[in-house]
Amino acid sequence: MASTTASGREKRHGRRPKEPEGRMSLGQHLIELRNRLFRAVIAVLVGAIGGWFLTPFVLDSLRSPVTQLARVGGHTAELNFPMITGAFDLRLQIAITIGVVLASPVWLYQIWAFIVPALVRREKQYVWGFLGTAIPLFFAGCAFGWYVLPHVVGILGSFVSAQDTSIVDAKAYYDFVIKLIVAVGIAFVLPVFLVLLNFVGVLSAAAIIRSWRVAIVLILIFTALVTPSADILSMFILAIPMVVLYFAACLVTWIHDRRVAKRQAKLDEEYGL
Repeated sequence: MASTTASGREKRHGRRPKEPEGRMSLGQHLIELRNRLFRAVIAVLVGAIGGWFLTPFVLDSLRSPVTQLARVGGHTAELNFPMITGAFDLRLQIAITIGVVLASPVWLYQIWAFIVPALVRREKQYVWGFLGTAIPLFFAGCAFGWYVLPHVVGILGSFVSAQDTSIVDAKAYYDFVIKLIVAVGIAFVLPVFLVLLNFVGVLSAAAIIRSWRVAIVLILIFTALVTPSADILSMFILAIPMVVLYFAACLVTWIHDRRVAKRQAKLDEEYGL
């Protein structure tokens, strides 16, 4: 009877009912995933509505590296819309991308809340540390990708002869820009997930540190995918801060595990264990 009453209270307050052992069934996990995806999508759509009015400014900024390419290379370079709907499609893509960036606090929280749903009250405070670190790092990663973009465009455009014309497909160019900027922003957040998973006891510092070789290889593969193969310099410019962030996460988790071990040793000594 008591358990039935508790379950009723959970339903009235909008909390998800849990299994007797504190675990969620597969169906409950899928419902939880659906709800959090829905909230994230709504936040992105709201951001995209506001982002629509910013698309002219963003498009002018995206055009700047191409214009600079023509000025430095001595040949003609311009964005091209091969279809009549190309300009509208591009503005819509830009608006959605702006929505993703503006809604990053919402979808980052939804991702974190889905990964670690059953936190105690003390552990729930970690979410503020996560958001306070992940959001600035996401924006910093996007800014870093934006900083590298003109360098990448300049190197690729340098192969065009002065007597030729660079007709850059606007949609393909924007897809390349998004892959570079947003992907780097997300990559900058991943070390924060490692730290928070360590704080809630899912990953140990030893496991994270032991995987440093795999992590570096994955970082190099990732940066090779988001930058052109001909531009090795940009690849390493992106890889260096990501490697630094990974080892910073290793250091933070190592310090945390040491403190936890000392605290546990002190408790064992007090209770004579």
